Amino acid sequence: MPEGARVIRIDEVDTLPVLDGQLQWHPLRHTLGIRAFGINAYTAAKAGDLVVEEHTEEALGHEEVYIVLAGRATFTLGGEDFDAPAGTVVHLADPKVRRVAHAVEDGTRVLAIGGPPDAAYEPSPWEPAFRAEALARGSDPEGAVAIVREALEQHPDNASVLYNLACFETLAGHHDDAMEHLKRAVELRPETAEWAQTDDDLAPLRDRPGFPSA
Repeated sequence: MPEGARVIRIDEVDTLPVLDGQLQWHPLRHTLGIRAFGINAYTAAKAGDLVVEEHTEEALGHEEVYIVLAGRATFTLGGEDFDAPAGTVVHLADPKVRRVAHAVEDGTRVLAIGGPPDAAYEPSPWEPAFRAEALARGSDPEGAVAIVREALEQHPDNASVLYNLACFETLAGHHDDAMEHLKRAVELRPETAEWAQTDDDLAPLRDRPGFPSA
């Protein structure tokens, strides 16, 4: 194999359950160490499962392409549904478009590729949160904390990173650190205070003085 070349199959990349197990994620970019663009895959075990989580790319400004590699999916783009059998390419140049996709057939697989059209790519802060969630739900909350603390060094004022770190620190028993990071998340993004009211991960903190109110 030439230096700098690598050949793998998507099935060789561990599938990580994220979003409380609703989404099955193959972290291709992290596994391959790709730095020029984002690329990941998602596989649905059964029809009805998510293969693209509901989101926009407005915060990051990313242009995205989704390719249905196997099976069939229904994409909902800006509230409008589109049928997407294997071989379909979905291009979203506008990062503000809200998108989500569900599998129509068992084993549906979608490849997602994206990055900023007018700037150098930087790995998205949600990636370490996804990796950490898989560890936390797999009984390794300390491993999850380590991943997100490293992400916080790279994104010190990212409210989502701070909020996720607070969740994982709570699960790991680092309650003082969790309160500090949760308060900072609320300062930067007040709506996180509303999330905290019903987030089971943060339940052990709710009776502590200073817990953010909605």
